[in-house]
Amino acid sequence: DLPLMRDYECPPFMRVSTDDHQRALIGLDAEVVGKKMLESPKDSLTTYEVVSREDMDGNDVSRLTLTSISGRTHQLNVHCAAIGHPIVGDTVYGFEGEAAANGGLDESALPEDKASAELQQAIASASAGKPMCVHAKSISFRHPVTKEDLSFESTSSF
Repeated sequence: DLPLMRDYECPPFMRVSTDDHQRALIGLDAEVVGKKMLESPKDSLTTYEVVSREDMDGNDVSRLTLTSISGRTHQLNVHCAAIGHPIVGDTVYGFEGEAAANGGLDESALPEDKASAELQQAIASASAGKPMCVHAKSISFRHPVTKEDLSFESTSSF
């Protein structure tokens, strides 16, 4: 359960919101940084289940089922990075990605069982040039025009 906010240091990306991050926004002008940047953090909850443990070029990786309870932008990516286990192949929130490291959290805020920098680097190297290992197994939503409830399912190609 990690609330998300827009990343004022690495726009247009997202980050986990902390009290320090919220204090950094005090006094900023919406005309300069944009209204969206000053929005309050949004609750976001992700659940996960370990499906299997696998090997990727000699490195231990885990296949997960991730469920976004709240459906925020980049939520799964930020939450995985914030617990020290970024999604394999994520060039934005993963190892040395474009966004703030660790979902915007300080290294000291990460759990003790986080993947080491060496392991994250090895996995990033092994997955370089390959698509991110994420797949929507199922998705459901209400159609914005017809208001019909729609559900789709698809098997993963990896």
